[in-house]
Amino acid sequence: MNALSADARLPRYQQLRDHLAEQIANNRWRPGDAIPPEAALASEFDLSVGTVRKAVDALVAEGVLERQQGRGTFIRRPQFQSSLFRFFRFEAATGERVVPQSRILSIEPLSAPAVVAQGLGIEPGAGVICIVRLRLLEAKPVLAEEIWLPGQLFQPLLEVDLNTQGPLLYPIYEALCGQLVASAEETLTAEAVDPTHGHLLQLPDACPVVVIERLARDYAGKPLEWRRSYGHAQHFRYRVDIR
Repeated sequence: MNALSADARLPRYQQLRDHLAEQIANNRWRPGDAIPPEAALASEFDLSVGTVRKAVDALVAEGVLERQQGRGTFIRRPQFQSSLFRFFRFEAATGERVVPQSRILSIEPLSAPAVVAQGLGIEPGAGVICIVRLRLLEAKPVLAEEIWLPGQLFQPLLEVDLNTQGPLLYPIYEALCGQLVASAEETLTAEAVDPTHGHLLQLPDACPVVVIERLARDYAGKPLEWRRSYGHAQHFRYRVDIR
C-alpha cells in the first residue's frame, strides 16, 4: 500500500484528498495534466474505487480538478486575469474595457511585519519578498499594490527584471519558482488613502480608496502570496446577480 501522509483519524477519502492535493502542489501533475484513472489510484493506494471517487469528487467540488466528458479528470488551472473586473471598471476614453498596464516599482527582501506574517502563516520577522506594483490606465495610476511572498520560495524573483517578464505575476511564479497559485480569498474595504499610496496614486490626503486584500494559496492550501491593492474609488463598482 502507498501510505497516505495525513491524519489517520480522518476518513480514508479525506486522507486521499489531502494526499492528492499535496502531490499536485509538489508538481507530480501540472495544470492541464490528467490524473490517473480512479481504478489506477485505487490500486496504487489499496483503496476501493468508491473511496477514490469520493476523494476526487471533493477536489472537483473545490475547483482543483475538472472532469471532461470522455477524456478523464484534469488538473484545473484557475483564471485570475479577470478578477479585478469584479470590483473595478477600467475603460479607455472610447468606453472600451481595458486591462491596465503593469509597472513594477520595486522588489526587495525584507523581514515580515506582523500583519504580513499573520497572512502568510509564518513567524514575524521571517524573510519575505515585497513587490510594489503600479497599474496604469492611459499613463495615469489607477491601482497600487503591495505583494508579499515567502522569501524561501520566491528567491529567483530577485534575480530578474520583472518588468520584462509580462504583466501577470502568477505565470512568473510558476515559470521561475515552480509555485502554482490554485485559489485565493479576497476581502474588500473602503479607506482613506494613506500618504504612501496617495503619492503613488496621485491622490490628495484622505481621499477615499477601495482596498482589496488577497490571500493566495497553492493546491495543498499553503499560503503563497498576501497582497493589498489600493484603487481609485471612482473606478469601483459592485455587481451581484440575484435570482
